[in-house]
Amino acid sequence: MKPRATTILIVLCVLMAGRAMGSDVAFDLEAHRGGRALLPENTLPAFANALSMGVDTLELDVGVTADGEVILSHERRLNPDLARGPDGAYIAPPGTPFVKLRLDEVRTYDVGQIRPDSAYARQFPDQRAVPGTRIPTLRELFALVRKSGNARVGFNIETKIDPNHPDEAPDPQAFAAKLLGLIETEGLSDRVTIQSFDWRTLLLVQQQAPKIPTVYLTLQRGSSPTVARDKATNWTAGFSPADHGGSLPRTIKAAGGAIWSPYFGDVTAPLVTEAHELGLRVVVWTVNKPEDMARMIELGVDGIISDRPDLLRQIAGGKGIALPSGTPVAP
Repeated sequence: MKPRATTILIVLCVLMAGRAMGSDVAFDLEAHRGGRALLPENTLPAFANALSMGVDTLELDVGVTADGEVILSHERRLNPDLARGPDGAYIAPPGTPFVKLRLDEVRTYDVGQIRPDSAYARQFPDQRAVPGTRIPTLRELFALVRKSGNARVGFNIETKIDPNHPDEAPDPQAFAAKLLGLIETEGLSDRVTIQSFDWRTLLLVQQQAPKIPTVYLTLQRGSSPTVARDKATNWTAGFSPADHGGSLPRTIKAAGGAIWSPYFGDVTAPLVTEAHELGLRVVVWTVNKPEDMARMIELGVDGIISDRPDLLRQIAGGKGIALPSGTPVAP
């Protein structure tokens, strides 16, 4: 009897540990644009910093150049608040779309320091400048992660495409094909999620790479919401919450999404519960204040995207969430 009791006890302990690990792994600590409050956004220095401190996921944005290279940029064009030409002067607005520039042309711009007199600079006054930093390719980011030895960190990749500005990016089919082809070539399909406000690319990913989870980004408030409860918008690829009881989670489920990624200010406890009942994970953006981070965790969200991954680690750790280990690396 004693050996049997010991065996049962060991099995119970393993099961409990497995549940604990599962709950820890379920929370996704994401560095928004690599952690742009700390270092220049969507750059190798920022992602190296995030890898070194320890995050679950690197959140990033991609566009495609005129010669078909997948590059990292939140904007669909050169950003006048970030890009300086060879003469050291910041470019004039609005900036050239990347789809009209070759990679070698993109490389001539320095994006390592925010324009000092900009609203962006006031938003992130403590960002450490790294002059001489260039816009990287997605392939270079993958190489940096391999260099770090981190075989666990994920990539949450946003397609920067706008249905209202079709001339500023490849069409959805070409964009999805280029991105999925690179991910497959790099052998990283099992570590990637693809997110977008423009749901057209997500539907294509679901068709062409059904094992890659799709993340449906939404914004319901402000002057430029991407979704409406009573109708489809240009962003939602024909899907309307009105056809699904006015429920955004149900609409995303019907579209084939795996993850709902709403602006955190749009989130309520009932919405999180509804999404979970449908089998959707909820990963909110972009949360930078400690009180908001704590509130989102208490609401039961599955992950948080933040410009301050360092602060998010502190808050999440204080809530008993197991933190990912860092893998120090230089860009």
